[in-house]
Amino acid sequence: MSDRSENQLDQCRERIDQIDDRILELMGERLEVARTIAGIKQALSEPAYYRPEREAQVLSRLRDLKPSLMSEDGVESLFRVIMSITRSSETRLAVALLGPEGTDSEIATKRHFGPAIDIIRMPTVGEVFRSAEAGRTDFAVVPVENSTEEGVSVAMDLLANSPLLVCSEICLPLHHNLITAAPAVADVRKVAAHPQTLSQCRHWLGSQLAEIELVPCSSNAEGVRLAAEEPGVAAIAGKDIADVHQLPVLVANIEDDPGNSARFLVLSMRDTPPSGDDKTSFLVAAHNRPGALLQLLKPLAEHGVDMTRIESRPFRSGNWEHVFFIDVKGHRDDPSVAGALREIQGEAGLFRHLGSYPAAS
Repeated sequence: MSDRSENQLDQCRERIDQIDDRILELMGERLEVARTIAGIKQALSEPAYYRPEREAQVLSRLRDLKPSLMSEDGVESLFRVIMSITRSSETRLAVALLGPEGTDSEIATKRHFGPAIDIIRMPTVGEVFRSAEAGRTDFAVVPVENSTEEGVSVAMDLLANSPLLVCSEICLPLHHNLITAAPAVADVRKVAAHPQTLSQCRHWLGSQLAEIELVPCSSNAEGVRLAAEEPGVAAIAGKDIADVHQLPVLVANIEDDPGNSARFLVLSMRDTPPSGDDKTSFLVAAHNRPGALLQLLKPLAEHGVDMTRIESRPFRSGNWEHVFFIDVKGHRDDPSVAGALREIQGEAGLFRHLGSYPAAS
């Protein structure tokens, strides 16, 4: 490298150092303001140190202001870390989730809350709920849609009878990787993963490992554990789990659908005020008569409320065989949503508000 190039590099590095000094100085100012806010909150009877609607508004504003060389995802990732560090200077949040280290639940939780939290791992979904209900943790994170983890159906069933409310949602892109100590695909003798993960990679497996034994596991984390212990076994999982067990990714992104994602709900005992871009979740049971469900949902159309999801679940409590979990756009304080829910509640045999919360970006 020429002397001129070396000098240019030194100048650029010096400039980076100066910028880093400014960033650190500004972070100190942010923490000082946070300390003042913490003092104000401590005077309140029930201070809320995590405000999902406020954080959603901040992130939305900053994504619009992003510099040309930075993606919206990059801006969000950066400021979720900054907000996490700032929040931890006020209080350290405890978040309950299901499963061992490296699961999708943990990845989603850290992506949403940032690194400065205490993660409390629970052996069952029921324990995740009970920890937040009893106040042993501040929040619970549970999988509710298209997750490869056990507990999706259990979480929905528990949500129907829990005092917890949805305060945030997390959408996590799912990328499946072939993880193994084997040096090449030809050396793989078995593939271990959750059955749903195996299903989501069936085209790749069929073309590359058609004759190989598939080993269903209770979780992808269990599959990676097997791959770490037994030569010739490969797991399918996310990179984070591979890092936990110090196994290399042999082939990345082998999922059939590159747009595949999982949805998680953040639960707490608090209502969430409007953020300006919200969802509302509720459950209903219709009376047992022809056209009852259609009649029940009619107010949504009449009030111009967009339904984004409906799911039927067995419900063995009281007189109801099934309930419907429904998501709509908007906050329950919005006049249109409030009007529609009021009419639905009057018509429904069973109605329960599950929470209004910022929509995932």
